[in-house]
Amino acid sequence: MNSGIVDNLREQPTPVSARTLLGQYLVFYLNDRLMSGWIVETEAYVGINDRACHAFGDRHTKANAPLYEEAGTLYTPQMRGLTMLNIITQPAGEPQGILIRAVEPDQGINWMLERRPKEGPELTNGPAKFTQAFGITKQMQNQILGETNLRVDQSMARQPAVITSGPRVGIPNKGDWTTANLRYTVAGNPYVSKQRKRDMNWTTYGWLNKELEAEK
Repeated sequence: MNSGIVDNLREQPTPVSARTLLGQYLVFYLNDRLMSGWIVETEAYVGINDRACHAFGDRHTKANAPLYEEAGTLYTPQMRGLTMLNIITQPAGEPQGILIRAVEPDQGINWMLERRPKEGPELTNGPAKFTQAFGITKQMQNQILGETNLRVDQSMARQPAVITSGPRVGIPNKGDWTTANLRYTVAGNPYVSKQRKRDMNWTTYGWLNKELEAEK
């Protein structure tokens, strides 16, 4: 059960939660195989006024129903046949959530490579890449974080040295929502998507604890 982190999601604005999730340790079990890693990139979607949100205009469909459920509910829409993992952040009836865009993998990399045979950052540096590597599918729709085979282990969390924000990816023609700074990243982490190679920090991976170790 991830009651602590779910309470935090419910009690703070979604953009704040999107930053808070950076560095959290995501754990997924598939057929007794463990896959895990640190969240390094998120996007916030902030409800019925957000033109990029699937609930814009208070839209209700069978597919987007999890958006209107309690904080901690998983929403796994399909984009071109690929799964996107979102975590709902607000009380029921307030359709807001966070898209997990990228993860720095830790345990189970060999199993990830069986599903997605890509080396280095290409393994998990995008929302559909990471779900493919982990084996997360649309079957997770409407499940609850921590009450199924997906959870966050807060004891393994890392602290980003710097968090950057910018516009969300692939949101054209949405007025001010196209340029709204609702995408958050661990600065320099090589597994962040849409990143120039020269900005990748292969020494500390953008983590504060590793930065301190590197200075010793």
